[in-house]
Amino acid sequence: MAHKFLITGCSGGGKSTLLAILSDLGFPVVEEAGRRVVAKQEAAGGSAFPWSDMAAFLREVETMAAADIAKAVDAPGPVFFDRGLLDTVAAYEFHLGDHHAARRTPFRDLTAYYAKQVFIAPPWPEIYVNDAVRQHDFELAVREYEYTLSILPRLGFELVFLPLSEPQERARFVLSHIGEEWPHPNLG
Repeated sequence: MAHKFLITGCSGGGKSTLLAILSDLGFPVVEEAGRRVVAKQEAAGGSAFPWSDMAAFLREVETMAAADIAKAVDAPGPVFFDRGLLDTVAAYEFHLGDHHAARRTPFRDLTAYYAKQVFIAPPWPEIYVNDAVRQHDFELAVREYEYTLSILPRLGFELVFLPLSEPQERARFVLSHIGEEWPHPNLG
């Protein structure tokens, strides 16, 4: 599973834009489970939202993120995840004080499923915007980010910080870091 790369970091830090470029280059990308859960809850008239029932929301995200890993197990090349189970574990701890989430997750040794090196999008206030799903302010986003950074090494991961640069440069950084060809043949 060393070719399953997690891209995490600060909310509103440009992860989704980077992942869109990687997808355009032909790499499989797994969209953020939290955003998919919100869309699913809205469509079904549900109530498991981070702003109203964090525990129910995180249970849904954990289930979806675990299914994402299971689907990617046999993928032959690099797969990029927009957040993942690591973020769910951090959220359980940060928001609910649940420090047993890592032991309870269906994939106990997360380094067996994700590459040890995790790409980190640092806080970037110049591009941070709220939207229908990102309703929290920048200060909370930074606190969540800092907490996530604090647990990644404890779970066996190494942090690789993305540069605060244009999305194409970030894609170049990621691909060169994992040993993929640059310029990429699919880069237009």
